[in-house]
Amino acid sequence: MPPKKKPSGSKRTVNSAKDGDGETASSAKEAVGRKRKAAPSVEAVNKESTEAFSPPQYCHWLMKSEPESRFENGIDVKFGIEDLKALSNQISCWDGVRNYQARNFMRQMKEGQLAFFYHSNCKEPGIAGIMKIVKEAYVDHTQFDKKDVHFDATSKSDNPKWSMVDVQYQRMTKRYIPLSELKKYHLQHRTIGGPLKDMALFTRARLSVQPLTSEEFDFVLSLEDQEPL
Repeated sequence: MPPKKKPSGSKRTVNSAKDGDGETASSAKEAVGRKRKAAPSVEAVNKESTEAFSPPQYCHWLMKSEPESRFENGIDVKFGIEDLKALSNQISCWDGVRNYQARNFMRQMKEGQLAFFYHSNCKEPGIAGIMKIVKEAYVDHTQFDKKDVHFDATSKSDNPKWSMVDVQYQRMTKRYIPLSELKKYHLQHRTIGGPLKDMALFTRARLSVQPLTSEEFDFVLSLEDQEPL
């Protein structure tokens, strides 16, 4: 196709008009046009922001509980994997979580997902077995029970702060996988690379409910078939 003809005279008139910085009005107009064309839409910005700040979605977990007797306000808070195994239907609610980040992780849990049962605050902390999420997050009733060690006077029934899930015993790991062994792998993987280099058990150690990537879960589970490091 032949090029379109431009109106005669208009170019000469525009080019003769200079702005204060010595740039022609025409080139300034073209620059503005380019900027407008390059500027992202509000929808695109919002989409990028949402994607950038979306929390990662996990499908495996590590959940801590104390297998040895410890009394708070005269109540024994002991609950190990053997206690879960001994229950009717081997199902229990996972109550008493009073950390917002741990609570938020529980709220992400989906029915059917697997979690490691981790023994904490004991002589040898470590992974004792596997359980399954059988009921997704719902209101933790213990926050309203004044006799319970996890009572929270600031939580209101019309706007409860705390949630819990139900878990079901699946099996014991073939061998107990101690924290000390996991730490050796963590340090090793930080140096040479490996699935446990960023494991929350070491980067967010105080959390009682922790997320695991599929790679972390699979690697830890594979250790039950290996000799201790």
